[in-house]
Amino acid sequence: MDRTENKNKEERAPERPLVSIIVPAFNEEKIIEKNLTELCEYMKTLEANYRWELIIINDGSTDATGDLAESFVRGMDNAFVLHHAYNFRLGQALRYAFHNSCGDYIVVLDIDLSYAPDHIGKMLEKLRETRAKIVICSPYAKGGKVSNVPCHRKFLSRWANRFLCLVATRDLYSDRLTNITGMVRAYDGEFLRRLNLWAMDMDINPEIIYKAKILRARIVEIPAHLNWRLEKAGEGGGKKRKSSIRILRSIIQSLLSGFILRPFAFFMLPGFIIFLLSLYPLGWAFIHTVNKFNTVTPANLSFDHRLSGAIAEAFHLSPHSFIVGGVALLVAFQLISLGILAYQQKRYFEELFYLGSIIYKDPRLYDLKKFPFV
Repeated sequence: MDRTENKNKEERAPERPLVSIIVPAFNEEKIIEKNLTELCEYMKTLEANYRWELIIINDGSTDATGDLAESFVRGMDNAFVLHHAYNFRLGQALRYAFHNSCGDYIVVLDIDLSYAPDHIGKMLEKLRETRAKIVICSPYAKGGKVSNVPCHRKFLSRWANRFLCLVATRDLYSDRLTNITGMVRAYDGEFLRRLNLWAMDMDINPEIIYKAKILRARIVEIPAHLNWRLEKAGEGGGKKRKSSIRILRSIIQSLLSGFILRPFAFFMLPGFIIFLLSLYPLGWAFIHTVNKFNTVTPANLSFDHRLSGAIAEAFHLSPHSFIVGGVALLVAFQLISLGILAYQQKRYFEELFYLGSIIYKDPRLYDLKKFPFV
């Protein structure tokens, strides 16, 4: 069915909200049919309250994922597959799916169902109950749980989220977040489609949170169970799923995401630490100078000559105090200055993004004859 015709059909039946289920997939031929079947069976249990559509993004898979997905949706009016010729990674795949979705609500889910399908109903209920724009599944929230995840993967994920939550802007209209990098979320469809997103990979998830906070959107979390299932290894039984995470890339992306959320902290905090450290050698330099001023320099000389002589004697006694303290103080001032500039630039960006979002939301603002102030 043509997407325009499908959308018009949905608009003629507004009694139940439409939910767009978005499932990215890359080289998942072993699990895609079984997990899509389980997902659709669960969505049928929600049909009393919701209409739904299933959007599968085959992100450049090199195995049979695309063909199996097409075979699965054949004959279904509410499911279709989007194909990428190459693996453009998560950010591009999600943006492609967001643009092609029609739902009043959008739910993003992992094809491996590491978060069981019943999280969908919980997220949708929370979304409608709180009138939030984003609901996040968090295994790190109170009541959440993590199972069968390798220790190094769990450690990296937990501390990456703690770091990002620490640098994220706090507000009164959202929950205290514990999971910023997680992909499994429910969104207000109209709100999400109007966000101008640019991230190409996993950093799209922190980007959505950051830009939603700029727009003062309400963001809430629900406790979730992250459970890496066993993959079937033929008739011989199962084996634990292996982590495909790239440690170095994930660390770099977390740092970059933190820089986007609060760039000035990356300058201001080190600047203040270095400033405090510089006080120790500079303090000794000051003490040596005072001692030499009182004991070594002749009293019949002018104050300027006595002071310069005391500084020279103190420098000769402890040159490292002057050099280390002076360099550290200079670096501290430079970092603090960069932090102030970064904070200013961040404020400018937030104002421009907020203004741009308002204009995009109401195209009439493009009419300069009616709104000459824009």
